Amino acid sequence: MSQTQKILQLNGRKITLIGTAHVSKESIEEVKQTINELNPDCVAIELDSQRADSIKNADKYKNLDIIKILKKNEGFLMIANLILASFQRRMGANVGVKPGDEMLAALSVAEEKSIRTSLVDRPIQITLKRAWAKNSFFGKCKLLGTLLSSAFSKEEIESEQIENLKNTSEMDNMMKELSDYMPVIKEVLIDERDKYLASKIFESEGNNIVAVLGAGHLPGVEAHLNKIARAEETSNVSEISEIPPKSFFSKIIKFIIPAIIIALIAAGFIYGGFQAGKEALSIWFLYNGIPSALLTILALAHPVTILTALVTAPFTSLCPFIGVGFVAGIVQALLCKPKVCDMETLQDDVSSFKGWYKNRILRILLVFILSSLGSTIGTFAGGAEIIQNLAEKFIK
Repeated sequence: MSQTQKILQLNGRKITLIGTAHVSKESIEEVKQTINELNPDCVAIELDSQRADSIKNADKYKNLDIIKILKKNEGFLMIANLILASFQRRMGANVGVKPGDEMLAALSVAEEKSIRTSLVDRPIQITLKRAWAKNSFFGKCKLLGTLLSSAFSKEEIESEQIENLKNTSEMDNMMKELSDYMPVIKEVLIDERDKYLASKIFESEGNNIVAVLGAGHLPGVEAHLNKIARAEETSNVSEISEIPPKSFFSKIIKFIIPAIIIALIAAGFIYGGFQAGKEALSIWFLYNGIPSALLTILALAHPVTILTALVTAPFTSLCPFIGVGFVAGIVQALLCKPKVCDMETLQDDVSSFKGWYKNRILRILLVFILSSLGSTIGTFAGGAEIIQNLAEKFIK
């Protein structure tokens, strides 16, 4: 038996766990060989339905609707997906393997042999949204920084390094580093998914099951499977299958800030007269519109998009239901419609600064991010300036 395999005998069932490196030729061959030799009742695969569709449909980005993504408020989620996919693509470039090829091999062999398959991973959107929601403000900053650094990293990864990812010592070191640097991310991406994977593998039909999963999940999944078999824990994973509910404060803060700003401007008119109210209103429009427009210029957006950000930012900042990033992004998408070539090179372009400006889809996302950031800066700066200005007038 390979070092990357674990054979478990649980309550009369045989479960063979195969730990893979996601961009490894050896992993692909091991998956094929194991399924052919064991001829299991079911092949459980570390994929969700969306990712399974992605690796089977290489042209999925040709059908991308960027406006629909912005409308669903999934701009940041799409960026995270693209960066993670791009990083894995670069890892496999030197060995001629695409991310998920070993999972695709498992699906293909199972289909050829008419073996039942079970997709046992948690949906990627749930995982990413949980990672974001459970992090503190500083944790979110760390996460964004890590994503950006991996997106533009030019580090070459050799095939030996990739194969070492399957070794317990290498994987233990990586998990310790991740746990020390970003404990919440490790909890969501590794610990929770270990439990989720184990639960779904255990619930898979058949007495002879082969499970294909990343090597980093092997120890955790084995431990959870043993606990489930001994009834020390249940296979119910509903608690980690949903996005954590927002706290009461986070729900109301998007209403409180606009209400405070409106109240301050109204106070200027009521207690300071027309001139004081006019100054407060001017401060709000200038402080909110200008940063949003300037950062939209930084995205090299269309002039009409820049004007849109300038005009709409002061209004959208007072509306809890729509942001300037959405409005500016939609305008940019309508004025500079993405072409097929943009969709075809999307995952490659995301890894370079030039690509973000050359690719029309990424430019739209850049407009979305930067205009939103500008408006956020303007909201706090403008609010502080209004308070200071009114305080000075009332003190006098």
